[in-house]
Amino acid sequence: MDINTLNEPQKRAVLQTEGPVLILAGAGSGKTRVLTHRTAYLIEEKGVNPYHIMAITFTNKAAGEMRERIDDMVGYGSESIWVTTFHSTCVRILRRFIDRLGFATNFTIYDADDQKTLMKDLLKRLNIDTKIYKEKMFLAAISSAKDELIGPTEFALNAAGDYVKEKQALVYREYQQALKKNNALDFDDLIFYTVELFKTDAEVLDYYQERFRYIMVDEYQDTNTAQFELVRLLAGKYKNLCVVGDDDQSIYKFRGANIYNILNFEKYFPEAVVIKLEQNYRSTQNILDAANQVIANNRGRKEKRLFTLNGEGEKIAFHQFETGYDEAEYVARDITEKVYKQGYQYKDCAVLYRTNAQSRMFEEKFVVSNIPYKIVGGVNFYARKEIKDLLCYLKTIDNASDDLAVRRIINVPKRGIGATTLNRVQEYAIAQDMSFYNALKVAEDIPSIGKASAKIRPFVLFIQAMRSKLGMISLVELLEEVIETTGYVKELEAEGTDEAEARIENIDELISKVAAYEEAEEQPTLSGFLEEVALVADIDSLEDESNYVVLMTLHSAKGLEFSNVYLAGMEDGLFPSYMSIMSDNAAEEIEEERRLAYVGITRAKENLSISCARQRMIRGETQYNKVSRFVREISPELLAGAIKKPKIEDLPMKKAYQQAKEEFRKKPFAATSYSTPKNFGTAQKIALTYGVGDRVRHMKFGEGSVKGIVEGGRDYEVTVDFDTAGVKKMFASFAKLKKI
Repeated sequence: MDINTLNEPQKRAVLQTEGPVLILAGAGSGKTRVLTHRTAYLIEEKGVNPYHIMAITFTNKAAGEMRERIDDMVGYGSESIWVTTFHSTCVRILRRFIDRLGFATNFTIYDADDQKTLMKDLLKRLNIDTKIYKEKMFLAAISSAKDELIGPTEFALNAAGDYVKEKQALVYREYQQALKKNNALDFDDLIFYTVELFKTDAEVLDYYQERFRYIMVDEYQDTNTAQFELVRLLAGKYKNLCVVGDDDQSIYKFRGANIYNILNFEKYFPEAVVIKLEQNYRSTQNILDAANQVIANNRGRKEKRLFTLNGEGEKIAFHQFETGYDEAEYVARDITEKVYKQGYQYKDCAVLYRTNAQSRMFEEKFVVSNIPYKIVGGVNFYARKEIKDLLCYLKTIDNASDDLAVRRIINVPKRGIGATTLNRVQEYAIAQDMSFYNALKVAEDIPSIGKASAKIRPFVLFIQAMRSKLGMISLVELLEEVIETTGYVKELEAEGTDEAEARIENIDELISKVAAYEEAEEQPTLSGFLEEVALVADIDSLEDESNYVVLMTLHSAKGLEFSNVYLAGMEDGLFPSYMSIMSDNAAEEIEEERRLAYVGITRAKENLSISCARQRMIRGETQYNKVSRFVREISPELLAGAIKKPKIEDLPMKKAYQQAKEEFRKKPFAATSYSTPKNFGTAQKIALTYGVGDRVRHMKFGEGSVKGIVEGGRDYEVTVDFDTAGVKKMFASFAKLKKI
């Protein structure tokens, strides 16, 4: 290891091994390089046993890359270092000690689909109307509570007097009881229960504090309250905690990330040493100047300014288009030109946007232009029906107390076991306080079932037979036997459709995944495989070898880099979103959106293209939006292309709107078969209190200036240029504008 290859701030970060350290690592500033060198320095120069070192990050992909680099640099002994994600760390701890909290150590990890199924069953049992109170609402409330380390009892105390929160408290309590009965944990539980274990069991906490004397946390700006508490407890004895992050890239508030963990680090650890990494190794200076100018508008941040020795580079291409289709056409054309004329590959290009819905037009244009592409963040491989079914068989074999897994596959393939029979088994299981599977095992003893027990018996015998083979045959053989015995693939082959063929290919891929897991692990187990599957993130599916253009949301793009980046849909109302602009907490929400823009800009290595459309169809309505404020925060000299302000009268109108206007101008019918609202007659009935040039307020769009008023047969057509929402054309009777 040669630390002289590092720049001065990087060197300081490596050499500062004792006590709390905050490394503020700007985008592309080589933070992983610092972490790996720091790990090697601890072992080689400071004589620290690798056994006492832990490095935590967020995704499996990041952990894998860090593990690879540490292994290369440290060599012998590196396998003793824990290089892992938060969730994987907690799983390893809980697999060993969760019995002290009343769970069995072979617990199941529930994914989002499992949680929804459990919640659906719970709400039905509690007679809660899901038309009024959605499953997602309860799951979100429970997840937020766990992120803040609030258990069911404390949640209920806080909810007193609030009807909806009291209902959430009831569901939270029942949900946790159902999980415990199933010997299952959801993702939030993994951290929640580890923190509880540390707080209630001094022996376990001391064991891990002694084990991990040097702790490093990557992407610290993305930690939530529970993760902060976990790290604080682990580092409580030796205080050798090094956190690396960038507050300017904190973009996961919606997932519970707490930016104040990094902003207030020195408050929690007053003796902390702060080191800033500001030299960027990824982008050109023009791209960095644009990023610096945008993020400088945020107040809640630690001051830093990125610079590079890569040279000035090309100006940032800026294009305003008439429609979203024109924008997509330009991106497709420009990518084709870069590939065929400038020597780039498709994988060097990425299209980034604010919402998933924006991908459709790019997909259409790419198909027509014969551009290979992949959407990152689409349907997760493990969420597909055929994969879920087979995984539930494996889950049932591994942990038969997982009611959800058992219920999913009891009739897959069809065994003629009716819903009534299953409900009676469920009722019996609840009454006897046993798992659903254990109730199936004694089905013949359930009086209300009768002859149906004969259909249940073969299923139970099959699961028991598979369980007896665990450890005697390989996991691949186990899965293949499940597929063969159930006839799952044979049924698909009998369908003979393209869809069935694709599903068979997915099953083949699952077998390949199991084989790869067995090859990589010294002691592969079924529990271990299911654990690995449960911890896979969407972004992990991005393969480096494949040559295709990547389409993804800005949230999915964090941590990645591309030679050519296209930031699309840069319009106020789309990015930043209406929700953030109109929010009660708009200042804070827009700062989060600005950090997202900063992340998008800093993904680009050589060429950055920013584009927007004057009109865009959103939820079936054409909207006219201003150029995003984030673009306007970049100095014009950095942009190749000027921001033009359109004239109001030049704005085209959508066909549906024109038709509606024509209808309004027609005389009303003599008789109609439906009633019309009061005051819906003629324009004379509407007394306008404002005129052209006046300032007005709209309930949804806020304040703006009236640019035009056209009198029609039934109404007035009013054009308003809103300060935040852009230009809108509306009918006076519906707009209910108030003069200010």
